[in-house]
Parts: sequence; structure tokens; C-alpha cells
Amino acid sequence: MKMKIFIAGATGRVGTKLTCDLIEDGHEVIAGAHHPERVMQNDHVTPVKLGLHENVEEMRPALGDADAVYFTAGSGAKDLLQVDAFGAVKLMQAAAKNGIKRFVMLSALFSLEPTRWRTVKGLDGLTDYNIARFFADNYLIHDTDLDYTILQPTAMTDKPGTGKITVDDGEFGDNPADDVAKTLADILKYDNTSRKIIKMREGNTPIDEALSQV
Repeated sequence: MKMKIFIAGATGRVGTKLTCDLIEDGHEVIAGAHHPERVMQNDHVTPVKLGLHENVEEMRPALGDADAVYFTAGSGAKDLLQVDAFGAVKLMQAAAKNGIKRFVMLSALFSLEPTRWRTVKGLDGLTDYNIARFFADNYLIHDTDLDYTILQPTAMTDKPGTGKITVDDGEFGDNPADDVAKTLADILKYDNTSRKIIKMREGNTPIDEALSQV
């Protein structure tokens, strides 16, 4: 089904790839970015200004009447409270006020499991980022009525995607950014991804097959 989809962070590494994947699937994309002039040019993409320091009412016009919202934005650890945590929360509130139910969050492995942050190799230097994700993800689950999916990938790389992933209880590994974006796009195809937290890393299962079984 063709949808109108809003992406927060549309000029980022994953957001750009996600935009391409959603267009390929036949959707219309509203590309929210701090610098909308950097959004890819395409007849099926509408660039809009989105500042995650804005208040909820200021965000609402950018979302419009979208059918679904993706949060793929990030501050690169430079503004974790305002962008990665509270920016995400305000976007959820704006979506709810606009009557948009479907919300897909790009998060991080074990974002909701603080006891793992110092015990899993590779996460020990990401504590502040994981704290921001922890509060945003908890808000989405417990303080909204949004139809959410939270995707928790492991470390992203620029290796070419394979179209195959592993979805399980989580082990630290790598994820080609291409596969993370494609997994995000394909989440909308499966009703069973609703109100789920999905851990992923590179693997041997085709993305569609993996998502159909979560």
C-alpha cells in the first residue's frame, strides 16, 4: 500500500538510504532535515525544515498528514539531550497530535538494558548515547499510544549490504548501513512488527523472512 512517510534525519547516513528504499517501494517521502536543501532531489520526496530544538507545535506542520513517522536523526553525541532524547520525544508528541499512529524508531542495541552497557564489548564508550536512547525509547513504549517499532542494530559500517540479517536476543557485531535502512523500510510491510523491539546484526536470513518471524 502506497503511504506518505515522514523521516526525521533524512540527510543522515541511514535517513538518505531509507529515503531511497521507501521511494523504491512506491511511497511518498516527506524528508525532515535541519538543512532541507541537502535532501536528495526526487519527484517523490518533499524536503521540509525540521529543527529538533523546536517545540511540539512548531514541529507539527512539517509532519502534516503523514501515515507513518521514522526517527533516524542523531546529534553525533554533540547534543544528546536536546536531539537524541528530547527531540525524539517531541516528535512523538507531534505525531500523536497530528493523528499519526505509526512510529518507527532507529535506536541502538541494548538501549533499554543498562546492565549490558558496561559488560558488552563495544558499548562501554557509548554510555551517554545509550542513556539518551534509554529515555526516548522508554517514553515511546510507556508514555504514548503510538504503534511503535524500535529497531536496535549493532555497530553500523559502510560495507555493502547483503540483504540478509540476524534477528535474535542480541550479540554485538556489525551491520552494513544499507541493511539497516532496508530493514527499517521493510518494517512497514509486516503487521507483526507492531509494538516490538527488534535487535539486529548482519546474518544469513533474508530481511523479509527475518521480519516476518519477529
